[in-house]
Amino acid sequence: MQSITILGLETSCDETSVAVIRDGKLLSNIISSQIVHEQYGGVVPELASRAHQKLIVPVVNEALAKAEVKKEELTAIAVAAGPGLMGSLLVGVNFGKAFAYGLGIPFIAVNHMEAHIYSNFIDEPTPRFPFLNLTVSGGHTQLVLLKDEFQYEIVGETKDDAAGEAFDKVAKMLRLGYPGGPQIDKFAKQGSTNAIKFPRPYAIGNDFNFSFSGIKTAVLYYLRDNKLRDTVIQEQLLADICASFQSSVVDVLVQKTIRAAKHFGVKDIAIAGGVSANSYLRNEMRKAADQSGLQLFIPKFEYCTDNGAMIAEVGYRKCQRSMFSPLNVTAIANLEL
Repeated sequence: MQSITILGLETSCDETSVAVIRDGKLLSNIISSQIVHEQYGGVVPELASRAHQKLIVPVVNEALAKAEVKKEELTAIAVAAGPGLMGSLLVGVNFGKAFAYGLGIPFIAVNHMEAHIYSNFIDEPTPRFPFLNLTVSGGHTQLVLLKDEFQYEIVGETKDDAAGEAFDKVAKMLRLGYPGGPQIDKFAKQGSTNAIKFPRPYAIGNDFNFSFSGIKTAVLYYLRDNKLRDTVIQEQLLADICASFQSSVVDVLVQKTIRAAKHFGVKDIAIAGGVSANSYLRNEMRKAADQSGLQLFIPKFEYCTDNGAMIAEVGYRKCQRSMFSPLNVTAIANLEL
């Protein structure tokens, strides 16, 4: 059987990441994060795309060097084609197409959301089909039923803010910096989840959709009503706010996922995306899965945020099935699964 070596490129937001997978084994996964956005409290699209332009060649070279693979040995180039920031996506897609064309090898366009799901397949053990995946990130919150390889059915999604977006916006209210999710996770460890009763929208009901704008607004009103918006918040109170907010979001995510798993009769569940790195979500989902007799799969921390390894993983699987893309494919900012 002929060896398959895939280069995966991820530039959908503010991480320039490149990975190499050979015959299903990850050989390198280089991630270059852009710290320039911290001073703005969020990602500035123009600055992100410019940084990708400067970084992509050296990051590709580093990934190939670490994998000890020459570019002539590559079988195909896989690239995140969307969803994401248009300027950032275009850097990766155009570089990937040119690289593939220059080498005379196939190009594979990858959906960023499917790549997050397949981050659970980079290492053993892996979920068994059919399984349910909760993708939680700054831009998306989705429950996806995978009936088989590349057969997706979105069974639930957010009606407004994504879970990660709510984390970042609440962190901004609390002046914790960007990205907000890790900061809230850190402070919440010292707080009480029952200190403040924030709402849990959509926690009960017959569907599997989410809503997080109400929780975010409840935090805003709490700060306003307690005259905390323009003052330094006492450390224990800050920890209690973070813990109470975090538990309200996580409770909804966990309850919906477990209920959906039972409804669709799956035995395996997985979580993916940047928010899947949240320690409270990982612990609560693990406890709920154990109580329900479900097998839970969570990627390693380095595969939770945007990374080239998940793109290369999808590229490897698509290459095995000759699922190649034409070179007239372009980036799509709101690409759907």
